[in-house]
Amino acid sequence: MDLSTTYMNFELPHPFMAGSSPLADSLDTVRRLEDAGASAIVLRSLFEEQLIREGLATYDSLEKPAESYAEALSYLPSNDAFVLGPDEYLEQIRKIKESVSVPVIASLNGATPGGWLAYAEQMQSAGADALELNVYFLATDSELTGEKLVQRTVDMVAAVKQKVSVPVAVKLSPYYTSLANVAKRLDEVDVDGIILFNRFYQPDIDVEELEVESSLNLSASGALLLRLRWLAILSGRVRASLGVTGGVHTGLDAIKAIMCGAHAVQMVSALLMHGPAQLAGVREEVAQWLEEHEYASLRQMQGSMSLLKCPDPSAFERANYMHILQSWRPS
Repeated sequence: MDLSTTYMNFELPHPFMAGSSPLADSLDTVRRLEDAGASAIVLRSLFEEQLIREGLATYDSLEKPAESYAEALSYLPSNDAFVLGPDEYLEQIRKIKESVSVPVIASLNGATPGGWLAYAEQMQSAGADALELNVYFLATDSELTGEKLVQRTVDMVAAVKQKVSVPVAVKLSPYYTSLANVAKRLDEVDVDGIILFNRFYQPDIDVEELEVESSLNLSASGALLLRLRWLAILSGRVRASLGVTGGVHTGLDAIKAIMCGAHAVQMVSALLMHGPAQLAGVREEVAQWLEEHEYASLRQMQGSMSLLKCPDPSAFERANYMHILQSWRPS
């Protein structure tokens, strides 16, 4: 069965790849991912805060100013909070490139269009085949408008595109007022891929200790539903490739995402729970389903459930919304 797909100018044998996670921290696991058939490997994110901290540390060692900048550092996580520092991250890219033959995608997680973007060039020089910009910013300033926040993201992507020649994707959150408009504006600055969606981790409260609790909850298949909606809306309406991350655990999950328009399927939680072999299992399930349903290729199925031919997707969505609410009856 032909499972080939095109994602960010890469001709891939299939859409299933390891998403940004700790899986790429170990070369042994990276090799196991390639053995399981991963079409590409995305590294965990390098954070803007790491680059800021490194820059301040360098300044301190060279200048030794009389006035301390301890307060400036107080909002930054300590170096111990990060598995890989900036230099170690570049070296990890080199090592992975030497170990596998599939595309290696580096990830940057930032919030401001600052000088840290120059690090994208170093990632490219280290051997990264593409970059993934992981946009995570919680707007707590009441003076910051949604329009300014969107423009900041668009400007950031445009700046990176000017600095590197490798493909660039951006991983978005689902919380924009007009996600379709954000995707259109990113398309206008020639972003190569749009990935749906970044996850915002929600804090809890320990009422006895009066502390904020942070925990990492892995995704389940139910998380896919929001992604399916926006894949179907954007498919065919933007030039950029569409990737999905979050909620793909089974072959059926993957089939739904591809039918809605996904060119790439990033798997993380399923691989963390079941190991790299889960990726091979999902790929085999999809191939078997396509054969049983008499598809000639994956591309024949790709985007078949998108809303491209729907004249007004918003009206379609609202009609479904009304139908679901009105159809409920007590048991």
